[in-house]
Amino acid sequence: MFTYDFMQNAFAAALIVAVVSGAAGYFLVLRGQSFAGHALGHVGFAGATGAILLGASPFWGLIAVTTLGGALMGFAGENLAERDVAIGMVLSLALGLGLLFLNFFTGSSIQATSLLFGNVLGVDAATLWRMAWAGVLTLAALAAMSRKLLFASVRPELAEAKGIDLRLISMLFLALVGVAVAEAVQVVGVLLVFTLMVGPAATAQRLSPTLVGGFCLTVGLAAGQAVAGVALAYLTDWPTSFWISALSAGCYLAAQAK
Repeated sequence: MFTYDFMQNAFAAALIVAVVSGAAGYFLVLRGQSFAGHALGHVGFAGATGAILLGASPFWGLIAVTTLGGALMGFAGENLAERDVAIGMVLSLALGLGLLFLNFFTGSSIQATSLLFGNVLGVDAATLWRMAWAGVLTLAALAAMSRKLLFASVRPELAEAKGIDLRLISMLFLALVGVAVAEAVQVVGVLLVFTLMVGPAATAQRLSPTLVGGFCLTVGLAAGQAVAGVALAYLTDWPTSFWISALSAGCYLAAQAK
């Protein structure tokens, strides 16, 4: 399978997305913001369909709208009730816009289906490079804010007393999650972005008692599931998204039974 260019691109894209999703997803689960990750996938659908209608690349539409949507969700701050309401409102608006754009979308239904369920086998070299650069920038930004982010996630009251702006941290972090979601959509689609963003992190937190160990295990699980999913899709001719979802769910269930 490695003799084909499209398979080489698929494995590279899956690995990039898995590392970024795993890194962002670990903090997402740690902070109890899994719903935000799920919502941002649907928010991205509106951005992608809107970009297609304007004749632009859906990737840039995804990046722009998920980043903005993440920042708006983070603006609600750390209060759980306010945060969930804000996420729900952004999600509702995005779904409405996505439906409107889809109503005007007269192109091939294959493009819309790829957005919903992903199409990693269709990633070309240009898209791969865009994903790589976006991934590097996202990881660099996450590393730069990791200390304050971890402090705000584990001890928010103490972090605020030390002068850390919790609202700003939340906005910046969810904006980065928006970029990670936009990349994950390329592999698993809008409907299954939860698989790579949350599944490995939830499994790792069940298996590892330490923060560093949990983070490393999250990235490793995400990478393993993504690469294995692409390989199994090639061998069985079943959708990549299905295999990644099945592997993610299987690992989580195994961790629960431990």
